Amino acid sequence: MNRLIDTHCHLDFPEFADDLDAVIKRAIAAGVDKMITIGTSMDSSRTAIELADRYPNVYATVGLHPTSIGQNTPEFVEELKQLAKHPKVVGIGECGLDFYRLADDDKPDLVETAFGSITLSGIEAELRIDSLKAAQAAAFEQQLELAAQLQKPVVIHQRDSWNETLDILKQYSVKAVLHCFTGGVPELSEVLAMGHHVSFTGIATFKNATDVRAAARVVPADRMMVETDAPYLAPVPNRGKRCEPAYVSLTADAIAKERGVSFESFAQTTTANAERFFRL
Repeated sequence: MNRLIDTHCHLDFPEFADDLDAVIKRAIAAGVDKMITIGTSMDSSRTAIELADRYPNVYATVGLHPTSIGQNTPEFVEELKQLAKHPKVVGIGECGLDFYRLADDDKPDLVETAFGSITLSGIEAELRIDSLKAAQAAAFEQQLELAAQLQKPVVIHQRDSWNETLDILKQYSVKAVLHCFTGGVPELSEVLAMGHHVSFTGIATFKNATDVRAAARVVPADRMMVETDAPYLAPVPNRGKRCEPAYVSLTADAIAKERGVSFESFAQTTTANAERFFRL
Protein backbone atom coordinates (compact mmCIF):
# COMPACT_ATOMS: atom_id res chain seq x y z
CA MET A 1 0.00 0.00 0.00
CA ASN A 2 1.20 3.51 -0.82
CA ARG A 3 2.17 5.61 2.15
CA LEU A 4 0.71 9.07 2.72
CA ILE A 5 1.18 11.72 5.37
CA ASP A 6 -1.63 13.97 6.56
CA THR A 7 0.48 17.04 7.24
CA HIS A 8 -2.27 19.04 8.95
CA CYS A 9 -5.14 17.82 11.09
CA HIS A 10 -6.71 18.73 14.42
CA LEU A 11 -7.06 15.49 16.34
CA ASP A 12 -7.53 17.38 19.61
CA PHE A 13 -10.78 18.96 18.43
CA PRO A 14 -14.03 17.85 20.10
CA GLU A 15 -15.29 16.29 16.86
CA PHE A 16 -12.88 13.38 17.53
CA ALA A 17 -13.46 13.04 21.27
CA ASP A 18 -15.64 9.95 21.01
CA ASP A 19 -13.82 7.81 18.43
CA LEU A 20 -10.23 8.97 18.02
CA ASP A 21 -8.83 5.44 18.28
CA ALA A 22 -11.05 4.36 15.38
CA VAL A 23 -10.12 7.47 13.38
CA ILE A 24 -6.42 6.66 13.76
CA LYS A 25 -6.98 3.01 12.80
CA ARG A 26 -8.94 4.00 9.68
CA ALA A 27 -6.16 6.36 8.64
CA ILE A 28 -3.52 3.67 8.98
CA ALA A 29 -5.72 1.19 7.10
CA ALA A 30 -6.01 3.77 4.28
CA GLY A 31 -2.22 4.03 4.02
CA VAL A 32 -1.86 7.23 6.04
CA ASP A 33 0.94 6.11 8.27
CA LYS A 34 1.79 9.52 9.76
CA MET A 35 -0.42 12.39 10.91
CA ILE A 36 0.60 15.81 12.20
CA THR A 37 -1.86 17.28 14.68
CA ILE A 38 -1.61 21.04 14.81
CA GLY A 39 -1.49 23.32 17.82
CA THR A 40 -3.83 26.31 17.64
CA SER A 41 -3.65 27.60 21.21
CA MET A 42 -1.57 26.89 24.28
CA ASP A 43 -4.02 24.25 25.49
CA SER A 44 -4.29 22.78 22.00
CA SER A 45 -0.50 22.64 21.67
CA ARG A 46 -0.17 20.78 24.96
CA THR A 47 -2.89 18.35 23.92
CA ALA A 48 -1.24 17.82 20.54
CA ILE A 49 1.90 16.66 22.34
CA GLU A 50 -0.15 14.35 24.56
CA LEU A 51 -1.68 12.77 21.46
CA ALA A 52 1.74 12.40 19.85
CA ASP A 53 2.89 10.59 22.97
CA ARG A 54 -0.17 8.34 22.91
CA TYR A 55 -0.09 7.35 19.23
CA PRO A 56 3.13 6.25 17.48
CA ASN A 57 1.85 7.51 14.11
CA VAL A 58 1.01 11.01 15.35
CA TYR A 59 3.34 14.01 15.48
CA ALA A 60 2.62 17.54 16.68
CA THR A 61 3.22 21.22 16.08
CA VAL A 62 2.88 23.93 18.71
CA GLY A 63 1.60 27.41 17.99
CA LEU A 64 -0.93 30.14 18.46
CA HIS A 65 -3.54 30.56 15.72
CA PRO A 66 -4.29 34.22 14.90
CA THR A 67 -7.84 33.86 16.20
CA SER A 68 -6.48 32.55 19.52
CA ILE A 69 -4.33 35.54 20.38
CA GLY A 70 -6.77 36.65 23.06
CA GLN A 71 -5.79 33.54 25.02
CA ASN A 72 -2.07 34.22 25.07
CA THR A 73 0.01 35.49 27.95
CA PRO A 74 3.16 37.61 27.87
CA GLU A 75 5.10 34.38 28.39
CA PHE A 76 3.50 32.41 25.56
CA VAL A 77 6.60 32.35 23.38
CA GLU A 78 8.74 30.99 26.19
CA GLU A 79 6.17 28.28 26.84
CA LEU A 80 6.07 27.40 23.14
CA LYS A 81 9.85 27.19 23.20
CA GLN A 82 9.74 24.68 26.02
CA LEU A 83 6.97 22.65 24.34
CA ALA A 84 8.93 22.61 21.08
CA LYS A 85 11.72 20.67 22.78
CA HIS A 86 9.53 17.56 22.80
CA PRO A 87 11.01 15.01 20.35
CA LYS A 88 7.74 14.61 18.44
CA VAL A 89 7.15 18.33 17.92
CA VAL A 90 8.03 18.87 14.27
CA GLY A 91 7.13 22.51 13.68
CA ILE A 92 5.84 25.85 14.92
CA GLY A 93 2.27 26.85 14.13
CA GLU A 94 -0.20 27.18 12.89
CA CYS A 95 0.38 30.88 13.04
CA GLY A 96 -0.29 33.80 10.75
CA LEU A 97 -3.00 36.34 10.07
CA ASP A 98 -6.76 35.92 9.79
CA PHE A 99 -8.79 38.99 8.92
CA TYR A 100 -11.88 37.04 7.84
CA ARG A 101 -13.42 36.87 11.28
CA LEU A 102 -12.60 40.51 11.88
CA ALA A 103 -14.72 41.35 8.88
CA ASP A 104 -17.57 39.20 10.21
CA ASP A 105 -17.48 40.10 13.87
CA ASP A 106 -15.91 43.51 14.19
CA LYS A 107 -16.37 45.33 10.92
CA PRO A 108 -17.67 48.81 11.78
CA ASP A 109 -21.00 50.00 10.54
CA LEU A 110 -19.75 53.31 9.20
CA VAL A 111 -22.73 55.61 9.51
CA GLU A 112 -22.11 58.95 7.89
CA THR A 113 -23.80 62.20 8.87
CA ALA A 114 -25.27 64.60 6.38
CA PHE A 115 -21.86 66.26 6.22
CA GLY A 116 -20.05 63.02 5.39
CA SER A 117 -18.32 62.54 8.74
CA ILE A 118 -18.04 59.09 10.34
CA THR A 119 -19.82 58.51 13.65
CA LEU A 120 -17.85 58.01 16.83
CA SER A 121 -18.96 54.38 17.07
CA GLY A 122 -17.62 53.75 13.58
CA ILE A 123 -14.25 55.25 14.46
CA GLU A 124 -14.05 53.17 17.62
CA ALA A 125 -14.79 50.01 15.64
CA GLU A 126 -12.09 50.83 13.11
CA LEU A 127 -9.60 51.38 15.92
CA ARG A 128 -10.58 48.05 17.45
CA ILE A 129 -9.93 46.26 14.16
CA ASP A 130 -6.55 47.96 13.78
CA SER A 131 -5.64 46.89 17.31
CA LEU A 132 -6.62 43.27 16.65
CA LYS A 133 -4.64 43.20 13.41
CA ALA A 134 -1.60 44.59 15.21
CA ALA A 135 -1.93 41.94 17.93
CA GLN A 136 -2.14 39.17 15.33
CA ALA A 137 0.93 40.52 13.55
CA ALA A 138 2.91 40.73 16.78
CA ALA A 139 2.11 37.12 17.73
CA PHE A 140 2.93 35.96 14.19
CA GLU A 141 6.29 37.71 14.23
CA GLN A 142 7.16 36.30 17.65
CA GLN A 143 6.48 32.77 16.42
CA LEU A 144 8.49 33.29 13.24
CA GLU A 145 11.37 34.52 15.36
CA LEU A 146 11.06 31.43 17.54
CA ALA A 147 11.01 29.13 14.51
CA ALA A 148 14.15 30.80 13.17
CA GLN A 149 15.84 30.45 16.55
CA LEU A 150 14.91 26.77 16.88
CA GLN A 151 15.40 26.05 13.17
CA LYS A 152 11.99 24.44 12.94
CA PRO A 153 9.60 24.73 10.00
CA VAL A 154 6.53 26.95 10.24
CA VAL A 155 2.92 26.13 9.39
CA ILE A 156 1.30 29.31 8.08
CA HIS A 157 -2.39 30.18 8.29
CA GLN A 158 -3.74 33.09 6.30
CA ARG A 159 -7.27 34.14 5.50
CA ASP A 160 -8.22 37.40 3.83
CA SER A 161 -4.69 38.59 4.61
CA TRP A 162 -2.51 37.39 1.74
CA ASN A 163 -0.33 40.44 1.14
CA GLU A 164 0.07 41.24 4.82
CA THR A 165 1.04 37.64 5.62
CA LEU A 166 3.71 37.47 2.93
CA ASP A 167 5.05 40.92 3.83
CA ILE A 168 5.77 39.68 7.35
CA LEU A 169 6.94 36.21 6.33
CA LYS A 170 9.56 37.54 3.92
CA GLN A 171 11.35 39.27 6.80
CA TYR A 172 12.32 35.96 8.46
CA SER A 173 14.76 33.23 7.51
CA VAL A 174 12.48 30.25 8.00
CA LYS A 175 11.12 27.46 5.86
CA ALA A 176 7.35 27.56 5.74
CA VAL A 177 4.33 25.82 4.29
CA LEU A 178 1.23 27.79 3.35
CA HIS A 179 -1.32 25.35 4.67
CA CYS A 180 -4.74 24.91 3.07
CA PHE A 181 -3.57 26.71 -0.05
CA THR A 182 -6.53 28.40 -1.72
CA GLY A 183 -4.76 30.65 -4.20
CA GLY A 184 -4.20 30.31 -7.90
CA VAL A 185 -1.08 30.33 -10.05
CA PRO A 186 -0.16 34.00 -9.32
CA GLU A 187 -0.25 33.40 -5.55
CA LEU A 188 1.64 30.14 -5.98
CA SER A 189 4.37 31.98 -7.86
CA GLU A 190 4.81 34.36 -4.93
CA VAL A 191 5.20 31.49 -2.48
CA LEU A 192 7.66 29.66 -4.71
CA ALA A 193 9.74 32.79 -5.21
CA MET A 194 10.18 32.97 -1.44
CA GLY A 195 11.33 29.35 -1.32
CA HIS A 196 8.33 28.00 0.58
CA HIS A 197 5.89 25.11 0.17
CA VAL A 198 2.15 24.79 -0.29
CA SER A 199 -0.22 22.15 1.05
CA PHE A 200 -3.53 21.18 -0.51
CA THR A 201 -6.73 20.13 1.26
CA GLY A 202 -10.00 18.66 0.05
CA ILE A 203 -10.81 22.07 -1.40
CA ALA A 204 -8.89 20.89 -4.47
CA THR A 205 -11.76 18.46 -5.13
CA PHE A 206 -14.50 21.08 -4.91
CA LYS A 207 -16.25 21.92 -8.17
CA ASN A 208 -15.68 25.67 -7.88
CA ALA A 209 -11.98 25.44 -6.92
CA THR A 210 -10.64 25.88 -10.45
CA ASP A 211 -7.83 28.24 -9.39
CA VAL A 212 -6.63 25.82 -6.73
CA ARG A 213 -6.53 22.96 -9.21
CA ALA A 214 -4.65 25.14 -11.69
CA ALA A 215 -2.02 25.76 -9.02
CA ALA A 216 -1.93 22.06 -8.10
CA ARG A 217 -1.22 21.15 -11.72
CA VAL A 218 1.87 23.35 -12.02
CA VAL A 219 3.44 23.44 -8.55
CA PRO A 220 6.93 21.86 -8.68
CA ALA A 221 6.84 18.29 -7.43
CA ASP A 222 9.22 19.03 -4.55
CA ARG A 223 7.18 21.92 -3.13
CA MET A 224 3.79 20.32 -2.49
CA MET A 225 2.19 18.41 0.35
CA VAL A 226 -1.31 17.19 1.14
CA GLU A 227 -3.43 17.51 4.26
CA THR A 228 -6.99 17.20 5.48
CA ASP A 229 -7.36 20.07 7.98
CA ALA A 230 -9.67 17.55 9.66
CA PRO A 231 -12.33 17.81 10.94
CA TYR A 232 -12.90 20.45 8.24
CA LEU A 233 -12.96 20.46 4.43
CA ALA A 234 -13.76 16.83 3.68
CA PRO A 235 -13.03 16.11 0.01
CA VAL A 236 -15.61 14.97 -2.52
CA PRO A 237 -17.51 12.61 -2.21
CA ASN A 238 -17.57 13.27 1.54
CA ARG A 239 -17.95 17.03 1.34
CA GLY A 240 -20.07 18.34 4.18
CA LYS A 241 -19.25 15.42 6.48
CA ARG A 242 -16.71 15.34 9.25
CA CYS A 243 -13.28 15.06 7.68
CA GLU A 244 -10.66 12.66 9.03
CA PRO A 245 -7.05 11.81 8.12
CA ALA A 246 -8.00 8.75 6.05
CA TYR A 247 -9.56 11.11 3.52
CA VAL A 248 -6.21 12.61 2.54
CA SER A 249 -5.97 9.76 0.04
CA LEU A 250 -8.99 11.18 -1.82
CA THR A 251 -7.32 14.57 -2.16
CA ALA A 252 -4.07 12.94 -3.25
CA ASP A 253 -5.86 10.88 -5.88
CA ALA A 254 -7.69 13.92 -7.27
CA ILE A 255 -4.52 16.00 -7.56
CA ALA A 256 -2.59 13.10 -9.08
CA LYS A 257 -5.22 12.91 -11.82
CA GLU A 258 -4.97 16.69 -12.37
CA ARG A 259 -1.20 16.37 -12.76
CA GLY A 260 -1.45 13.35 -15.04
CA VAL A 261 0.61 11.11 -12.77
CA SER A 262 -0.17 7.88 -10.99
CA PHE A 263 -1.48 7.89 -7.46
CA GLU A 264 1.52 5.79 -6.46
CA SER A 265 3.96 8.35 -7.81
CA PHE A 266 2.12 11.27 -6.23
CA ALA A 267 1.95 9.56 -2.85
CA GLN A 268 5.64 8.78 -2.93
CA THR A 269 6.53 12.37 -3.85
CA THR A 270 4.37 14.13 -1.28
CA THR A 271 5.40 11.71 1.46
CA ALA A 272 9.08 12.33 0.72
CA ASN A 273 8.43 16.10 0.74
CA ALA A 274 6.68 15.96 4.11
CA GLU A 275 9.37 13.75 5.64
CA ARG A 276 12.06 16.15 4.44
CA PHE A 277 10.20 19.33 5.41
CA PHE A 278 9.21 18.18 8.90
CA ARG A 279 12.28 15.96 9.41
CA LEU A 280 10.13 12.94 10.15
